[in-house]
Amino acid sequence: MANTILRHDWSRDEVRRLFDLPFNELLHQAHEVHRAQHDPNAVQVSTLLSIKTGGCPEDCAYCPQAARYDTGVTAQKLMEVEEVLERARAAKAAGASRFCMGAAWRGPKDRDISKVAAIVSAVKDLGLETCATLGLLGDGHAQALKNAGLDYYNHNIDSAPEFYGEIIHTREYQDRLVTLEQVRDAGLKTCCGGIVGMGETRDQRAGLLQALANLPAHPQSVPINQLVPVPGTPLANAEPLDPFEFVRTIAVARLLMPLSIVRLSAGRQQMDDAVQALCFYAGAGSIFYGEKLLTTGNPDVEADRALFRRLDLHPMEVSEPSGTVHAGILATAENGCGAGCGCSRAA
Repeated sequence: MANTILRHDWSRDEVRRLFDLPFNELLHQAHEVHRAQHDPNAVQVSTLLSIKTGGCPEDCAYCPQAARYDTGVTAQKLMEVEEVLERARAAKAAGASRFCMGAAWRGPKDRDISKVAAIVSAVKDLGLETCATLGLLGDGHAQALKNAGLDYYNHNIDSAPEFYGEIIHTREYQDRLVTLEQVRDAGLKTCCGGIVGMGETRDQRAGLLQALANLPAHPQSVPINQLVPVPGTPLANAEPLDPFEFVRTIAVARLLMPLSIVRLSAGRQQMDDAVQALCFYAGAGSIFYGEKLLTTGNPDVEADRALFRRLDLHPMEVSEPSGTVHAGILATAENGCGAGCGCSRAA
């Protein structure tokens, strides 16, 4: 497996055939790829903080931060540097190796970028990896964030291209691809995934993973989010996705993008420990750690530590200087950079 070929030409039919494999066979294949490229007992831990909450003008049907939905989320201004640093220090003390910052904007303005850059630089000085999810980027924004010390930029494609218009109407699918191109061109690592359980078909879940795997470069982090239905949003009454279908999605993502770190992201609070264990076996190698992902709940730190002990897992540091993966043991617990509210700005 050291000579794994990274493909960017997957057909929908090929991806669908992977989804259709017998469950045990799919997990076996995915685990073989996972352990060949990663330490199967190490999990990258990130913490996600909403540094600017609510008031977003977009209409993403899953997102409680959209101003047009009555979800009880109150719009707040961008946090001050020291306030963010206090949370970052606590995250590092709890064992997180990456600190992810999300802002509920359609896209930042130049003045916002300068403020976020100052925050990124200060967090980076703590010795943490940094990730930001701020929406659509303008000219020069990605480079400015890179210059400030940002390691990752999160921008999810959310769904299969043909299903995207069912969920979002205020920005085009192509807009997301343009931002991802800007991120790659600036030399930033990409954190890009999607959300399942929004009423899509299995074929459309295959389409989401096909689109991710066929990007010009596989994202270094691939958050797979399970919808967290929030009262007041259009998807508040969405039918829950079968948990084994979610595990299948993790496994197929692992097979399509063998070097990427697949993140078990939003929706973990609704999963029992056995389902999470299957996800780790199927190839998930990262989680968000902490009691909240942007505005929605997440298993608390002690619960995750207990789960790690039961599964003999340990946190890891991730270093991907040239597309390779290296795992190193941390001292304590876990958390990840992905999608908290399920929002496109959450990894």
